[in-house]
Amino acid sequence: MINKVILVGNVGRDPELRYTANGTAVANFTLATHRRFRDRDGNTQEQTEWHRIVAWGRTAEIVNQYANKGRQLYIEGRLQTRQWEDRDGNTRYTTEIVAENIQLLGRPGEGAEFEAAAGAPSSQAPVEAPVTDDDIPF
Repeated sequence: MINKVILVGNVGRDPELRYTANGTAVANFTLATHRRFRDRDGNTQEQTEWHRIVAWGRTAEIVNQYANKGRQLYIEGRLQTRQWEDRDGNTRYTTEIVAENIQLLGRPGEGAEFEAAAGAPSSQAPVEAPVTDDDIPF
């Protein structure tokens, strides 16, 4: 069985970074994806979908540092649905994407590019230098 999500979109709000009781970092933020299509009448329509994203460990700390509102991200992760009871005793559900790999997209000079892999909370995520025209061999 496969549970894999791949998204490219824009951060909707700055990440909120918290720490669990045992000191593990967790960041929550939203990501907007867009789809353009033509309706039956031939008119171009745009649809925006909002996704709840959760990142853990070192990935959460890096996202909090670099992924501010409006930044374009590539995210690989998995869907997860959680259940809880609200203050009134009603059962609530939420579905979110647990980010396992995040890459900051955009043009060089728009910010530091990074790639963060979940599961390596104590290691530094690699930071890539921007590519210039001089670096391209053709």
